[in-house]
Amino acid sequence: MAERNLDFDSIIDRRNTKCLKYDFAKRRGLPDDVLPLWVADMDFKTSSCIEDALIERAKHGIFGYSEVQTPYVEIVCDWMKKHHNWDIQEKWLVKTPGVVFALAMTVKAYTKPGDSVLLQLPVYYPFSEVIEDNGRKVVSNDLYLGDDNRYHMNFEDFEQKIINEKIKLFFLCNPHNPVGRVWTEAELMRLGNICVKHGVIVVSDEIHHDFIFHGKHHVFANLKKEFENISVTCTSPSKTFNLASMLISNIFIPNPELRHQFRKEVDASGISQLSVMGLVACEAAYSKGEQWYQAMLAYVSDNIGFVKQYVEENLPGVTMIDTEGTYLVWLDFRNTGLSVSELENLIIHKAKLWLDSGKIFGKCGEGFQRINVACPRSILKMALDRIKAVF
Repeated sequence: MAERNLDFDSIIDRRNTKCLKYDFAKRRGLPDDVLPLWVADMDFKTSSCIEDALIERAKHGIFGYSEVQTPYVEIVCDWMKKHHNWDIQEKWLVKTPGVVFALAMTVKAYTKPGDSVLLQLPVYYPFSEVIEDNGRKVVSNDLYLGDDNRYHMNFEDFEQKIINEKIKLFFLCNPHNPVGRVWTEAELMRLGNICVKHGVIVVSDEIHHDFIFHGKHHVFANLKKEFENISVTCTSPSKTFNLASMLISNIFIPNPELRHQFRKEVDASGISQLSVMGLVACEAAYSKGEQWYQAMLAYVSDNIGFVKQYVEENLPGVTMIDTEGTYLVWLDFRNTGLSVSELENLIIHKAKLWLDSGKIFGKCGEGFQRINVACPRSILKMALDRIKAVF
């Protein structure tokens, strides 16, 4: 059946739909009339193929305990092979209700209370939360902004932190949220070799791997056999096909011992079978959603280009960091002369926008704002016009 949901310019009213993005501003202390471009979900209808599959399953009327068999894994593997040249084995797969849940399970599985876990700030803030909430210590190998308007890794500091803090677990964000880097093969090889040398397990969050606009995504575990042996690779159709509430993620752990330790923590959490609708949605997305995915990707790419041009022409003192991957744009307001609190007030109370403040991604994110560009262009222009007006 032909894809029907290819109009990404249509504005779909998401208010009063139990929508985290639109319905909870007041409860979170923001003005009720803010325009939200914060949390990473899209304002687009997902593929009609997914809609149809969910409707057909709902018609069955029975929603008892459900599980998938080999065809599900084959569909997921086909997507990974086609889009990322990664050959996956069925036994590697552990399904979880989300990537953040999986991150928490790795903290429990591979470290003890009081241990240090390494990450690279500024980074997706649940990374720090699942470390601290489980009684571990956050250690950061801060990324730095280069003269090429892209972020880079400090490999000397990375290795020194591993040695000094006795690091055994590292969270890699690949592609990186919020700074938009698509790490090169050379960067990942250098990082991975350090981790192998010091016996560090790498949890690679690759949930944004289908949003690559410059460069090429490299599955960390697929670069080298030694990397495969120390890797937990976190994937999900939730970002690619806007399925966050379906609570389905596919976690791949080739090393049998690491997989056993991870499964043990998942079992201890009380999770067994997942939502049947998430399983159905994942199968439909990866087997029938290609046309929608390609059209959506092109639209988002154009939105990123639109933001870059708009910022350069209309927002003096603001710089858009070059976005190589994800649909999240990182805006640098540090040259506007505003303090962090002044910037917050301007964005929220004057421009009436709900963005993600850079400070929640770590202290080195202060003075930045993350904006979600996976929305109709008219909404994106409205948001940027509001920033322009208050400047």
